Amino acid sequence: MQKKIKVGDKFFVAGAHGMAGSAICRALLKSGYGNAMNGGEILKPKRKDLDLLDINEVKKWFEYNKPTIVIIAAAKVGGILANSTQPANFILENLKIQTNLIETAWNFGVKRLLFLGSSCIYPKFSDQPIEEESLLSGFLEQTNESYAIAKIAGIKLCEALRKQYSFDSLSLMPTNLYGPGDNYHPSNGHVMAALISRFANAVSQNLSEVSCWGSGSPFREFMHADDLGSSVVFALENWDPSSKDAPMDKYGQPLNFLNVGTGVDISIKELANLIANATGFKGEIIWDKSKPDGTPRKLLNINKIKSLGWTPSINLEDGIKLTVAEYLKIKG
Repeated sequence: MQKKIKVGDKFFVAGAHGMAGSAICRALLKSGYGNAMNGGEILKPKRKDLDLLDINEVKKWFEYNKPTIVIIAAAKVGGILANSTQPANFILENLKIQTNLIETAWNFGVKRLLFLGSSCIYPKFSDQPIEEESLLSGFLEQTNESYAIAKIAGIKLCEALRKQYSFDSLSLMPTNLYGPGDNYHPSNGHVMAALISRFANAVSQNLSEVSCWGSGSPFREFMHADDLGSSVVFALENWDPSSKDAPMDKYGQPLNFLNVGTGVDISIKELANLIANATGFKGEIIWDKSKPDGTPRKLLNINKIKSLGWTPSINLEDGIKLTVAEYLKIKG
């Protein structure tokens, strides 16, 4: 089968300097894309060079740089605390970023666009593992509702442009990510990075205990960012939602978005123990049950993307060891 992208394509990775975006850039280079000798290029402007919240600036940038493939990994992201205290920021900024990019890409005749959503788009009490058809079937988790609604709008915009104008836009829904380039803030970061920084700091300060949010009972699925990167390149190369062989929903309708994950979950309590072992923490773990747990379980069904031929390659224990080593290197 002929690949849907070419080595000579000009890739614009929005959010290229974040955890997901940098992993996507690594995966593109590893697969032979972005090599100037083949006429390829990966465009990865920094925030100071391109304000994605400013539609006029985005239009001027597209007119000057003329990307042929657009990958949207740019978003305002954060953990439970950030989402619950800044809901207006999360919905406004994410709606602006994605709409500016998707609409401009369509207007400028970009060949393919891939939008990254999030597993938080699904209802709080979805049947597990969560299938793509669960979207809009129930209430969202309240603590990140604003972020989720913005992401749903992005998915639906891509879907609508494909349906009405045949614009070749796709969406992938990654599970919780971790790995190089994560935000290791102990309270504003995602759970994996926050726990790694908390346990590593406890070891360096010889603390006898570490306090963790909630009860530790919720289950979560975690995927290394480099597995996300490989899934993005795979989808761009191989997935055509309009093809008769493409994954369909249970009603026989084409799907414009697919789940990406590992298909395996773990309790937050077990995760904390793995991270404690990886960092060498020997003290006591205290669970602060006054803090919210969030969704009780969130495991994605990845059968549809697997049916196309993609599978993850980095297991959780190995991924945590790699990430702890990276954090300790950064911290010095």
